[in-house]
Amino acid sequence: MKILIVHNILWAHYKATVFSELHRLASGYNCEVHVLQIAQSEQSRALLGKPDHLPDQYSYELLFDTYIEQVGTSAKIRALVARMRAYRPDVLLLTGYYDPAQVALMVLARLRGIKVIIQTESTPVDQARTGFKEWIKSRVIALANGFFCFGTPQANYLIQLGVRPDQILVAQNAVVDNAKLRQVYEQARPTRTARQTQLGLKRSNFIYVGRLAPEKNLTVLIDAFQQARQKARNPAEWGLLLLGDGPEKGSIQAQIDRLGAQDLVKILPNQPWYRVPETLALADVLVLPSLSEPWGLVVNEAMACGMPVVVSDRCGCAPDLVKNGQNGYVFDPLRPEELTHCLLHFIDGHANWQAMGQVSSEIIATLSPDTVAREMLAGFVKVGRT
Repeated sequence: MKILIVHNILWAHYKATVFSELHRLASGYNCEVHVLQIAQSEQSRALLGKPDHLPDQYSYELLFDTYIEQVGTSAKIRALVARMRAYRPDVLLLTGYYDPAQVALMVLARLRGIKVIIQTESTPVDQARTGFKEWIKSRVIALANGFFCFGTPQANYLIQLGVRPDQILVAQNAVVDNAKLRQVYEQARPTRTARQTQLGLKRSNFIYVGRLAPEKNLTVLIDAFQQARQKARNPAEWGLLLLGDGPEKGSIQAQIDRLGAQDLVKILPNQPWYRVPETLALADVLVLPSLSEPWGLVVNEAMACGMPVVVSDRCGCAPDLVKNGQNGYVFDPLRPEELTHCLLHFIDGHANWQAMGQVSSEIIATLSPDTVAREMLAGFVKVGRT
């Protein structure tokens, strides 16, 4: 069975890890897997530097050596159709049903008798939903034979749009390289205190990792942290780290300066993904306060490193990865007092972050690239044989 995967950007290291696992395991399922990477990267990642040189091994083609935003729909359609005709797959996996070019490819595939699977990250709350757009979306997904979902909210959303439960072939496929991340984290832990001193950090820290952008709700996080410190019995040991870059960096630094919190809240330079655990090792609790987040792979990353997590209920990962009170807390990002309360639990010592971190490790161990790749291959085989 020949499987063709269409993916938006080459610079997506965890997808590359899964693709490598698919490549490694495919022969055991009597399958052959090839990936079409539409573009090199996306413009929102421009501030993060050049794409990583990925060590992963799988069969792929890069169609356009540029940003995805700079590739026109007609050019995409021509390239995708030409490659599909040349490869002649039995099953096609699309990762962008919102993309007119991929929708056109799906229609052509179905006309040619090729089975189609859609991978989706969308949830009911990650964007504003309108009746007409939802109707169009339901018509598009009705063309697919099966679905791979990032997690439970994504699967439930598809069912709301008319998908049968038996069409959901993989219910959770949002994974990171747990073993690699934990290895880097453990190597960095022995130098934690020395590095904290060198960087002028507190002994205990909350940490956010990601783009400094409006939808990440970081101004609310900083205010909530300040409120928690004011209410805490002994706040002196706790700081807040923001690891990343983005359009709100200047305004966030101005907020920090206005609050006189330069010694408490630190913006740290962005790092490539494989070095992020080195900075996680300087902190104790990950916080993801987003107003909109289809999943939030940084939560996987922190849990792989054995950290508790405080996560907005707008993040798609929250229902599957966060067991409230066991490995962290879930809060409503529109109610800052809930976030303040969560942070205060750790500052005042009511939450045992070491025990919570152990639960995080146990939860995330069930989501590995190997496990997900096997489930995906089983899904390909199931659809291909129907």
